[in-house]
Amino acid sequence: MIALLIAYAQSQPHMPQINLVYWVIIGGTLLLSLAVSGMLKSRFSEYSQVPIRMTGAQVAEAMLRAHGIRDVRVVSTPGSLTDHYDPVSKTVNLSEPVYAMNSVAAAAVAAHECGHAVQHQQAYQWLAFRSKMVPAVQFASNMLNWIMMLSIFGMFMFGPMTLWIYVALFGVTTLFALVTLPVEFDASRRALVWLEGSGLAASMEHEKAKNALFWAAMTYVAGAVGSLAQLLYFLMMALGQRREE
Repeated sequence: MIALLIAYAQSQPHMPQINLVYWVIIGGTLLLSLAVSGMLKSRFSEYSQVPIRMTGAQVAEAMLRAHGIRDVRVVSTPGSLTDHYDPVSKTVNLSEPVYAMNSVAAAAVAAHECGHAVQHQQAYQWLAFRSKMVPAVQFASNMLNWIMMLSIFGMFMFGPMTLWIYVALFGVTTLFALVTLPVEFDASRRALVWLEGSGLAASMEHEKAKNALFWAAMTYVAGAVGSLAQLLYFLMMALGQRREE
């Protein structure tokens, strides 16, 4: 499949001539993401078998109360690993297994999402910055999708100027991926501090919760690394075209 994509891209004069390095970056990023995702699912499955006395929903509600947060609701959302905090609706959305399960894995995930609610309450600067970036990221992502779609059908020409536009748009999404890292690591730190202080988890369970959150954070690291590598590749391509002019 990759070989066919390479051949097609090289046959289109309106598309930038992507060489083997780019496909190595894509392949390496994909393999890294799959490896991290596989490890996360493995750890979540393993730690889901370690019971505690509270469900994920109860853990979330207890952590919110402990921080004096009364205006955030804990709700169940369909799917697996779909957990997230929504600052607009002020809801901690827990996937169905996490919401109802009383395990170390569920407690770790629930506490992590509540960590974002605590960040919101305390106006954590990186979360605020990431929230302000959302409209720009949505615009950049939509534009990137349109550019690639139009270029495939020969309706968009990649010249020096348009390549720089592509780099700028990709830079916005890459910056968002990088800004996400301190937000996620800080939420995990807050979750672990609360879990340890609450006495909910014994020392061995605390280490398991820490390990589960570590691999969850690694999914964001893998995405950021892949995005940064692609940005640098297209930046070098744009700089190379400038030198040829």
